[in-house]
Amino acid sequence: MRVVDTNEQARKNPLQETFERLRARRWDMAHTSAKERIARLRKLRDTLVQRREALYQALHADFRKPAAEAENTEVLMVLMEIDHAIKHLAKWMKPRKVGTPVLLAGTRSEVRYEPKGVVLIIAPWNYPFQLTISPLVAALAAGNCVVLKPSEKTPHTSAFIQQLVRDVFDPSEVTVVLGGAQESQALLELPFDHFFFTGGPKVGRKVMEAAAKHLAGVTLELGGKSPAVVDETADIKTTAERLAFGKFLNGGQTCVAPDYVLVPASKEQELLARMRETIERFYGKTEEARKANPDFCRMVDDAQFTRVNRLLERSVANGARVVVGGTVDAASRYIAPTVLADVKPETPIMEEEIFGPVLPVLRYERLEDAVRHIRAGTKPLAMYIFSQDSQTVERLLSETSAGGTCVNTAVVHLSNAELPFGGVGESGMGNYHGEYGFRTFSHERAVLRQGPLSLLGTLFPPYTEKSRKMGRMASRLFE
Repeated sequence: MRVVDTNEQARKNPLQETFERLRARRWDMAHTSAKERIARLRKLRDTLVQRREALYQALHADFRKPAAEAENTEVLMVLMEIDHAIKHLAKWMKPRKVGTPVLLAGTRSEVRYEPKGVVLIIAPWNYPFQLTISPLVAALAAGNCVVLKPSEKTPHTSAFIQQLVRDVFDPSEVTVVLGGAQESQALLELPFDHFFFTGGPKVGRKVMEAAAKHLAGVTLELGGKSPAVVDETADIKTTAERLAFGKFLNGGQTCVAPDYVLVPASKEQELLARMRETIERFYGKTEEARKANPDFCRMVDDAQFTRVNRLLERSVANGARVVVGGTVDAASRYIAPTVLADVKPETPIMEEEIFGPVLPVLRYERLEDAVRHIRAGTKPLAMYIFSQDSQTVERLLSETSAGGTCVNTAVVHLSNAELPFGGVGESGMGNYHGEYGFRTFSHERAVLRQGPLSLLGTLFPPYTEKSRKMGRMASRLFE
């Protein structure tokens, strides 16, 4: 038998010691009661409430995120997640009784929820607080030990998270690891019991590969080109307002933002006019006013600015028309809220998820054309339907696939903790929020208890004629 040299392991991977500290604690955490887990969540909640102003400042320092957006999309979302878990956790943790088939008369069966153990949460930069702490809430509710890896692209917010976690949790229960790709890769080499990743498909594949090496669970929250379909019955004024809100929130850097709009040719000009009116009302009448507006976020770094700006430039050069916006400023990483018309499927802006404040509008003649276009791409994280016709809504739901869907609104489905949030195919696997998050970080353990009476004995060897007859009789129960 080979003796494992832990010192050698630590030299190969400096995070090994951190991982071992949490693994040594995992059974203590597994045995915590609902009351104890709720106490941890309450402490997290209370500390966040006390420090919310410091979080606003960190988010603004990273990419000029407005305080109102920080409150609504970062703080409020986390508080709602914590409160929902506190309210329902005792019920979630109870073993769930299940039925018994006739053949197993005399037994009792149940499903027990046990924590997976030590889990890794790798968070993105676009909602750097919410998308780090919301899955943490679920993992703690399920009784796990956790390593958090926030994004290096938002260093001020990551530092805030690290200090918050240090002040709320014992380091043997929750630990924050800062750094970039090197630290992420080192974490992926460790045998976590579950890997939870939010980000793009390219890195998502690497996380899945790492999870496969450890035969561990994996949740991937990815993205994609989330379509919005407008039909001829839609209220165009309301549609424009809700599309603009969902698209330009966080400077367009939202994984479920409407990525493009499909609109009937007969409604295209009305929608474009309403989009212009809405943007002027939300952010300012002129390009100068919109650039000076403190309520509009910036691209998170130069790389993101350059990528989105290049897509915009190439699209205009290939025939797309700027209806509103189009102004950029590299020094401040500003890209104006922009709407493009005369966009075709082959236009450069349609090549990849935009993840920025540029909204392409594509016209269609028949609804089946819109369906065909959506099906031609990968399955998106979200889809938005704007229609007053229930048959159209049902048709679009039944003939397409997406992680989640809103009807006559955008992006707000992820704020309902009673709904699962997750992707499908290229947009991810698994889900979380509320009880779905609790289950994601739990193993559902099947437990069957045999009483003194049992029919199974009649099926035991030796296989006499009587036992064969009993087997045939049992089979007939299921014919």
